[in-house]
Amino acid sequence: MYYLVKILISAGLIVLVSEASKRSALMAGLLASLPLVSFLGMIWLFVDTGDTQKVADLSRSIFWLVLPSLPFFLLLPYLLGRNWGFYPSLAVSTVVMIALYYAMTLLLKRYGVEV
Repeated sequence: MYYLVKILISAGLIVLVSEASKRSALMAGLLASLPLVSFLGMIWLFVDTGDTQKVADLSRSIFWLVLPSLPFFLLLPYLLGRNWGFYPSLAVSTVVMIALYYAMTLLLKRYGVEV
């Protein structure tokens, strides 16, 4: 039952964002930009383990890995504005984001930061 509740809450947030975007890009953007998945992930992790160190580690990892995801949100609209089409724009933006994730993990490892 617990897993069903987790799934329903998590899926409900995704549906809420997609429905809100039909009415207002601002409202959907606000909802989507809130770290709701991070909040829920930390809550589920704490409830499941009771381990605050794991929650702190997750929070630290989220911080560092949010940074390479941000260019995705600039590149996607840029490519769409250049008439690349939705799927090619999404694919290129995603590949760039993944490359930036990889670069960030290498950079962090080089400086002794664990994620």
